[in-house]
Amino acid sequence: MLTIAIANQKGGVGKTTTAINIATAMAATGWRTLLIDLDPQGNASTGLGVSAAARSLSSYDLLVDQVSLASTTVPTTIPGLDLVPATVDLSGAEVELVSVEERTARLAQALRGHKGHDICFIDCPPSLGLLTLNALCAADTLLVPLQCEFFALEGLSQLLQTVEKVQQLFNPALGIIGVALTMYDRRNRLTDQVSEDVRECLGKLVFETVIPRNVRLSEAPSHGLPALVYDHSCAGSRAYIALARELIGRFPAERQAA
Repeated sequence: MLTIAIANQKGGVGKTTTAINIATAMAATGWRTLLIDLDPQGNASTGLGVSAAARSLSSYDLLVDQVSLASTTVPTTIPGLDLVPATVDLSGAEVELVSVEERTARLAQALRGHKGHDICFIDCPPSLGLLTLNALCAADTLLVPLQCEFFALEGLSQLLQTVEKVQQLFNPALGIIGVALTMYDRRNRLTDQVSEDVRECLGKLVFETVIPRNVRLSEAPSHGLPALVYDHSCAGSRAYIALARELIGRFPAERQAA
C-alpha cells in the first residue's frame, strides 16, 4: 500500500478538500483507497457523509488504544473508498501520547503489512504536533496543498524543515511527491505572483495542475459529498481529476496501476 500524507500546518489551505477529492478520484479509477482522518475537527469524515453515529471507533482508537485498522475502517458511499473517521476525542491524543513509548510510530505500526487497499491518504491537522508527526512517520511521501497567498509561503518553509527533521530522526524514506497550488484566482495578481515564486523556488516539485477558487468545492461538504460527486463537471472537480492523473504519473513505475 502506498501511503501519502496530505499536510500543511497552516489552516484553510484546502487540505481536507484535497484529501477528499483526490481519494475519490483514485477510487473512481479503480484504486482500492483508504482515507485516514487525523484531524480532530473530523471535516474529512463529515465531507464524505459519515455521520457521528457511524464513528463508534475512530482514528483516536487506532492511535491511542491500538485498535486494529480493520476495526476502525468504515465504508463510504463512494465505491472503492473506505475511511478511518475522526472524532473530537482525537484532540486529546496529543497529550495522551506524550508519555507513550514510540509515540511517533503508532500510525506506522497500525498500517504495517496492511494489504486491503492499494493506496492510503492521511488528512493531517493544521499543526506540526504528534498527530502530524505520526502521519509523516507512517507515510511513503507527502503531498502539500499550498494556498496562493503570501502567508502560505512562510508556513511552507517551516513544513519543509519539519520534513527534513523527520527524515533524519524517524523516516529516512519520506519524500515529497509534490506541492499543489490551491484557491487559485486568475483575477488576482497576487495569486500569479505567489505561483511564480513557488515554482521558481521548488521547480518541478510543484504540480502543473492548479485548483481554482470554486463555489461548488465549498458547497459539496455540506451535502456530505466530494465535489467530484456533487458536481462532476465544475471547474474544481475537473482540476482534482487532472491533479489525480498528474499524481499517478509521479508514482514509481511499478505502482502506476491499481
